[in-house]
Amino acid sequence: MTSPADPSEGAGVRGPGLRLLAVTACPTGIAHTYMAAEKLAQAAQALGHEMKVETQGSIGAENVLTDNDVSQADGIIVAADKDVDLGRFVGKRVLSVGVAEGIHHPERLIERVRSAPVYAGAGGGSGGGILPTAVGGGGKGRGDVYKALMNGVSYMIPFVVVGGLLIAVSLALGGHTTSQGIVFDNSFWRSVNDIGTVGFTLMIPVLSGYIAYAIGDRPALVPGMVGGWIAGHGELYDSKAGAGFIGAIATGFLAGYLVRWIKKVEVPKFVRPIMPVIVIPIVATSALGLFFIYVIGRPISWVFEHLTSWLGGLTGASAALLGVLLGLMIAFDMGGPVNKTAFLFGAGLVSRNPEIMGMCAAAIPVPPLGQGLATLLRRRMFTDQERETGLAALFMGFFGITEGAIPFAAARPARVIPANMLGGAVAGAVAGLAAVKDSVPHGGPIVALLGAVGGVPMFFVAIAIGMAVTALTTVTLMSLGSGGRATAVAPTAPPAPVSPAAPVAPAVEEGSALSGYLTERTVRTRLAATGKEAAIREMAELLSASGKVTDVDGLVRAALAREELGTTGLGEEIAVPHAKTAAVSGPVVGFARSAEGVEWGALDGTKARLIFMISVPEVGAGDEHLRLLAMLSRKLMDPGFRERLLSAEGPGAVVEVLREVG
Repeated sequence: MTSPADPSEGAGVRGPGLRLLAVTACPTGIAHTYMAAEKLAQAAQALGHEMKVETQGSIGAENVLTDNDVSQADGIIVAADKDVDLGRFVGKRVLSVGVAEGIHHPERLIERVRSAPVYAGAGGGSGGGILPTAVGGGGKGRGDVYKALMNGVSYMIPFVVVGGLLIAVSLALGGHTTSQGIVFDNSFWRSVNDIGTVGFTLMIPVLSGYIAYAIGDRPALVPGMVGGWIAGHGELYDSKAGAGFIGAIATGFLAGYLVRWIKKVEVPKFVRPIMPVIVIPIVATSALGLFFIYVIGRPISWVFEHLTSWLGGLTGASAALLGVLLGLMIAFDMGGPVNKTAFLFGAGLVSRNPEIMGMCAAAIPVPPLGQGLATLLRRRMFTDQERETGLAALFMGFFGITEGAIPFAAARPARVIPANMLGGAVAGAVAGLAAVKDSVPHGGPIVALLGAVGGVPMFFVAIAIGMAVTALTTVTLMSLGSGGRATAVAPTAPPAPVSPAAPVAPAVEEGSALSGYLTERTVRTRLAATGKEAAIREMAELLSASGKVTDVDGLVRAALAREELGTTGLGEEIAVPHAKTAAVSGPVVGFARSAEGVEWGALDGTKARLIFMISVPEVGAGDEHLRLLAMLSRKLMDPGFRERLLSAEGPGAVVEVLREVG
């Protein structure tokens, strides 16, 4: 059997068959990645072809294809449900399909790659971008849109964090309040603030640019970034407030799909080499920029000018109602035109009616504080990157930087924006009822600590209530919407090899396998459960025999939350439910057999008879569960290994078979 993690036997020696390459990747980067790799390698070997497979899993890219591999290849199969950069395959026959095709129809793919179109690159018109073209998968459009949005968010987050924290530090250590706002006593802290402002300014074009890049590849990067810059600078279309991150999302998608469309235009052969570096960027950037300024920007400016005038007529309205309205606006787009309209309205009246600025100041920190609190309340719902961003958001919220919540809103707008608005409305209403005053055009707890707020206790009460409302609403909507932890956002560039930060494996005791994490105590040769949820609970109770499960119910919830992201039924009568959770104190693996099989939603329609459950601690386990999944996935593709597992009599015999894995 040819392992996808190693070069094919005879690599470098031309045989009678084809020399093929493949790349496999799935959104979670775990089991299906390795299953597709193994199936393709097995099929190629059976058909007399040479094949090397690169796997882009969660533990990094393995068996990476070299330039020499690509130059000698007769064809390349990309079986992926995530972004794969095709730029290195220019001039080669490339067949791009979903990862399920690689698992279930490897022979068919090998036959089809013989006549696959030659990939001409970003400007060649034969495909575009780095989003794989799924064949026979259905639902491609929605997947592409989501992956493009996540790509933009992942690149934007560092700019939000760096810019926001530098601004916050400069305000804390070098600023003081005046009637014009917070100013700086010396040039050093002003310079720190200016550097942070640059980071914040860049986050909008970066979001737009990398959304466009995910759709249209490198030629879309310039129009996407320029379009995002235009969206964020209202002065280019006579608006006091730019279009913010919502405008950047719009320009990102417009730029990406515009470039895709331009690529399809037939051009003379002598023009093709300059299409991706000159023609496409210039045409797309000019068209998008002018379209935004003259078609989209002017209406935005007109709407928000009239909105400001309308707000001016509400000053005599009920303070609570006005606070609700201002809070909704502040929290809606977090630095965008709606937010800026409300802020400029309050700032313009700060000397005559400081209560209005008090309502705004209470609502301003609620989105970042609320999202940061949500990551602390329900940690398992968020990725490691999101939890780190949540801590930064708490810090930014303290200093009145509403933009700290943008990464969360961009990733889950339908859940986060309503939660932000609800919390902002509550904070604004409480501040309005309590007649909180703010004498400077800034918000957040920092202005109270610097002595600019009248009614400090109620100011903090308003913020605390709004923060709690946002956090609780966020986790509730996430629970209802997805039921579990979010998948990690990664840049679309192929991941570099990563050395897993795995814990030191325990001494392998007699009667154990899988690095010592599975023992006879965690093996059951006949599973009683007939449904998936019942099977997961039975497996969790089985794992508790190891003494490493501190909360069986918590482990069950974590495993079911993972199932909501996508089935762990791998096909071939296999299921590998897994969880990274605080409900276990150390890595542990269990195995059970089901005589009748359990319906697990596998792509091939088979019921799961061989069920493994893997769980590692949420903190300190690194990527150990990913390593175990990769090891198992590869070995389980061997029909003989599966047969030995099915026929092994008793837990001891099962452990002996599983020692073949590692």
